[in-house]
Amino acid sequence: MSLLHRLICYLQDAEKVASFQKLCGVEAPPDWRSVSPAQTVDTELIIIWVWNMFLGQCTKDIIRWPRPASPPVVKLEVFYNSEYSMPSTHAMAGTVIPLSLLLLSYGRWQYPFTYGLILTICWSSLVCFSRVYMGMHTILDVIAGFLYALLILVVFLPTVDLVDNFNLTFRYAPLVIISLHLVLGVFSFTLDTWSTSRGDTAQILGSGAGVACGSYATYCLNLMPDPSQEMLPLVPSLTLNLFGKAALRLLIGLVFLLLVRMIMKQVTIPLACKIFGISNADVREARQHMEVELPYRYITYGTVGFSVTFLVPSLFWLSGLSS
Repeated sequence: MSLLHRLICYLQDAEKVASFQKLCGVEAPPDWRSVSPAQTVDTELIIIWVWNMFLGQCTKDIIRWPRPASPPVVKLEVFYNSEYSMPSTHAMAGTVIPLSLLLLSYGRWQYPFTYGLILTICWSSLVCFSRVYMGMHTILDVIAGFLYALLILVVFLPTVDLVDNFNLTFRYAPLVIISLHLVLGVFSFTLDTWSTSRGDTAQILGSGAGVACGSYATYCLNLMPDPSQEMLPLVPSLTLNLFGKAALRLLIGLVFLLLVRMIMKQVTIPLACKIFGISNADVREARQHMEVELPYRYITYGTVGFSVTFLVPSLFWLSGLSS
């Protein structure tokens, strides 16, 4: 029986099929690659987004170019006016997100590449032009942000599979992820005085760490199963039942995440103020201290990120909404 079992396994080996195909002259297309079932476009996209935004925000605080002068510029947005201008991180995000989505999804999902490229160009153009329209950036800021995003993508895209695999399979990955993102957050807070960019950087790093740790927990508990046979090669037809289940998942997920964010915000700010001896009578003023802003943003949005990739999917699995 053991001999028969080994023979069956040998005859079922996919590598033998691939070898025979190569012998017959069948070659894989240039953009084809095998994908681990555990690796998904969303987690890899978030990895690239975190790298892109961290480098962009830190570069702003190093170069320290001011926003366009007003007058003559009419400022249609004032919330981010305290940040520096070069490079435009909105232009960076508006470039790297759609382009990464195109490069990561093409070959995994079936759609015309031309349509994806057109959507990418439209997305990036709208974001880039909007920053000039809002009076927040010069043309040079936007061009620099666009080119900087392309450079980051060229350097980091080839490594994203390796990083994602490390996050999912390395035994001590959560410890490494949390420590690294926290160190990067402390570094970004030392570059300049308080501005909204510091909190945004901590928020991005915390979200990335939470998503990565949640993906690790989901993978270890085998909550990322392979698609069922009836799901291949096409997704099932849209039915009223399927639409209702999707809408219910969206509603439950949003409510859960908003509750998590509200609870963590109410806990972390007073706790950080108490630990570091900072008055919390004026929350806005208290958050201008690194000792409050960094743990508040990092822990709160780290928990939200963890909920996105672990707690919410687990809730769906327990309630029967996961499929």
